[in-house]
Amino acid sequence: MTEQLTIARLGHRGDGVADTPAGPVFVPYALPGETVTVEPVAGHPDRRHLDHVDKPSHERAIPICKHFGQCGGCALQHWSLAEYHLWKRELVVEALSAAGLVAPVANIIDAHGQGRRRAVLHARRGTKDLLEVGFTAPRAHHIVAIDSCPILAPGLNGAIAAAWAIAEILKPADKPLDIQVTATDSGMDVDVRGSGPLNSGRTTALAGVAEKHKLARITRHGELVAQGAQPLMKIGRAQVPLPAGAFLQATAEGEATLARLVLDHVGAAKRVADLFCGIGTFALRIAERARVTAADSEASAIKALERAAANTSGLKPVQAQARDLFRRPFMPAELKAFDAVVFDPPRQGAEALARELAKSAVPIVVAVSCDATTFARDAHILVDGGYKLVSVTPVDQFRYSFHVEMVGQFEK
Repeated sequence: MTEQLTIARLGHRGDGVADTPAGPVFVPYALPGETVTVEPVAGHPDRRHLDHVDKPSHERAIPICKHFGQCGGCALQHWSLAEYHLWKRELVVEALSAAGLVAPVANIIDAHGQGRRRAVLHARRGTKDLLEVGFTAPRAHHIVAIDSCPILAPGLNGAIAAAWAIAEILKPADKPLDIQVTATDSGMDVDVRGSGPLNSGRTTALAGVAEKHKLARITRHGELVAQGAQPLMKIGRAQVPLPAGAFLQATAEGEATLARLVLDHVGAAKRVADLFCGIGTFALRIAERARVTAADSEASAIKALERAAANTSGLKPVQAQARDLFRRPFMPAELKAFDAVVFDPPRQGAEALARELAKSAVPIVVAVSCDATTFARDAHILVDGGYKLVSVTPVDQFRYSFHVEMVGQFEK
């Protein structure tokens, strides 16, 4: 049974929202101002499938990908970039407002650049026992098989073909394979998860795939399977040897933009702590002009950072430590050593660290986040502790998604 709705606005996840007597109804791929015909979604009374756009918005755009709407990787290719960027900035403004915070929010910086340099492809046997390699469908578990993805960076050319070849060897059945591919300066780095132990035949076959597809490395759950070259990534003037499955910012332009903002906010500080530092995205750049203490829970990332710092001339001292910052945040007595603190936590934010920072006298704090809600929560803690939220800059390195990055500058 179909019905007709008028879309009033866009929700936080990019769905169109229609106001009805029963409450808000969410319609993926619909835009504000549109009249649409929809169908019910079984088990979800507040959701509808888009059947037809009866009255399209003048902001509607032609999607750039033939898989859009079936693949769950992108949510907003059907909207003009100008309106999309305004909406994405507004997500940050609304999150701050909901937390009772007032601060200047800059225009969003488009940091898509050449595209995503990381992708996690999934593989499994689907209907009729056919192999499927691609991304998951929207709000579903089945895989949409793809042969191309226009939002990937040139460094991932061939990633999909390599993932298909890997899946053909490992033959996933009930449990899907996750094939993480990262574009590095040395070639593509691949980490496979979900395969189970490898026998010698499959190991040899995967080595053949690495050679044929010119992969820098293949690992399984971080364990080396084959390597043609050490995957390296240039950060500032340093060359970082990447651990298997290492976290990187989604785009090279995104990393450069975030780093520039962090360095600008740190300013002339001489002693800086970089917390949740990863492989040194900020620490290695900051070390070109200041002493750095870096910490992260990933021991492999810390080792890579230490190696890069030791092998790079002209850096100020870098002291790195593996530390669970959720359970063991830096305390005010430790924070006395720093003129500035930078923290870039995972999506859940850094509530425990923010509470300790709020008690400290560190004059400059720079918060980097990929989640507006947890950013606002942590910012509220800092402001309650006497900090002023000087500015917030949204950064879009996840084009066509509802994810937004941001950098906040705090002063005390």
